[in-house]
Amino acid sequence: MADAFLGVEHSVTGRKWVGLSPEQERLSEALAQQADLPPPVARVLARRGVMPGAAQSFLAPALRDLLPDPLTLKDMGAAAARFLNAVTAGQRIAIFADYDVDGGSSAALLIDWLRQMGRPATLYIPDRIDEGYGPNEPAMEALARNHDLIICVDCGTLSLGPIAAAKGADVIVLDHHLGGAELPDCVAVVNPNRLDEDGALGHLCAAGVVFLMLVEANRRLRTEGVTGPDLMAMLDLVALATVADVAQLTGVNRAFVRQGLTVMARRQRPGLVALADVSRLDRAPAAYHLGFLLGPRVNAGGRIGKADLGARLLSTDNMAEATKLAKLLDDLNTDRREIETRVREAALAQAEARGLDAPLVWAAEDGWHPGVVGIVASRLKEATNRPAVVIGFDGDEGKGSGRSITGVDLGASIQKLAAEGLITKGGGHRMAAGLSLTRAQLDPAMARLSELLGKQGAGDAGPADLRIDGLLMPGGATVALIEHLDAAGPFGAGASAPRFAFPAQTIRFTKPVGDGHLKLSVSDGGPVVLDAIAFNARATGLADALEAHNGRPFNLVGRIEVNHWNGRQTVQLRLEDAAPA
Repeated sequence: MADAFLGVEHSVTGRKWVGLSPEQERLSEALAQQADLPPPVARVLARRGVMPGAAQSFLAPALRDLLPDPLTLKDMGAAAARFLNAVTAGQRIAIFADYDVDGGSSAALLIDWLRQMGRPATLYIPDRIDEGYGPNEPAMEALARNHDLIICVDCGTLSLGPIAAAKGADVIVLDHHLGGAELPDCVAVVNPNRLDEDGALGHLCAAGVVFLMLVEANRRLRTEGVTGPDLMAMLDLVALATVADVAQLTGVNRAFVRQGLTVMARRQRPGLVALADVSRLDRAPAAYHLGFLLGPRVNAGGRIGKADLGARLLSTDNMAEATKLAKLLDDLNTDRREIETRVREAALAQAEARGLDAPLVWAAEDGWHPGVVGIVASRLKEATNRPAVVIGFDGDEGKGSGRSITGVDLGASIQKLAAEGLITKGGGHRMAAGLSLTRAQLDPAMARLSELLGKQGAGDAGPADLRIDGLLMPGGATVALIEHLDAAGPFGAGASAPRFAFPAQTIRFTKPVGDGHLKLSVSDGGPVVLDAIAFNARATGLADALEAHNGRPFNLVGRIEVNHWNGRQTVQLRLEDAAPA
């Protein structure tokens, strides 16, 4: 059992603070000395297990060194060959994509590549409510009547019946969702999460898989003396999908996002330029902006609007059309937030009444919009540190979405429910999954799912320990340090942003802002006063504790970031937790 960092066993939010292990401490010292790194940066790398000799390559990841050979994925050769055959023969190509950011980005990658090769493509995105997730028989039959090749992206691995219905057309699946025992009968199913894959590339999102197919396609074109489209310029789409789909930011994904952010900063893709402008993003984007500003707006069309809006925005080469679509998606995102708030409050109340100590937290109700149940499930998961499922019913039919915690495979458990006949259908991956079921199936299915998740240890989780990378004082929290730390990024799933503790801080000022947030300024008695903001501080108890400080010092924990205001850059602490010093 690790000692509590700064002796904090039970913080204001109920968590234990945990620092680096003794082994990580020794590694951080070696990194600081041998790789000449600032100690805070060395500590971040030590937590990742980066050795001194690999520090510089980690801080400057090169895609050429990390990009896997596409042919290591099963069926990749067949997929690339059939794709190129359709292109060179001028065949009619349709793209069937999921309605989320990953699906839209995957479709846009293919449309962009084909456009540059002088080939059109038909885009088809199913309606979330009327058609549900993935290929369906009527849509596939209709596409097959008018196309020679259908490419299913971010879906299709479990769609045996619908793909079989595509009579007269060939089908390629480019996906990353967990596969089943049987695969569709088609030209190729390229998916790093097929059961017969080794899982080495299982962290790729669908856009990453599509990108690898295009790498192989370009490679084959080069052997014929043909130069394919510039794939490096398409990494902005791969980066957006990787972050928005909460894929692990490790290995090649990290290089995808690093390079993709550089491409995005050039403002060359009309859809992303318009999206950044409507999001009021006035500086070069970071991974945070992809996940919390751009991604939700792209998703808004599939959640509560017209399903193809996001993919159309990302794939258009017309700035006027991009501006119009971005404004529409921004308006839809505002509506989505209002719907989400109502469902979240009702779902949390229902889950609390049921009890939050079981392996699974769940809620279900009539009329909950299927476009927001996944977001609400994510909020329940964050609030309880347990897997969560939220289901909206329309008549007898319920559609739900679930989110999991680290170490608990939700997708496999939901697939098992489907195999056992306890739900109509379901699937996904380790951290997220979807399902459909009837009212009669609800209680038995949730009981069985709770049992399956409990066997994986979900019920053993208390409030998640807060992992801390080290100590800082206000005077050491500088813009220059943040720039050094950013080199260890991008930060996101599987690569959490550095978190530092500021010991024995005197609270100089507090002010409630927004809907339950708290602004404050703190000092250790030196000349530097550090500004901070705690989001949702009222709900977590931080606001009440800090406003009632009565001069008592507090240990504070959070992430340091650069605040841009009126052309000035200042350091701000995004406060996550506190404990009396």
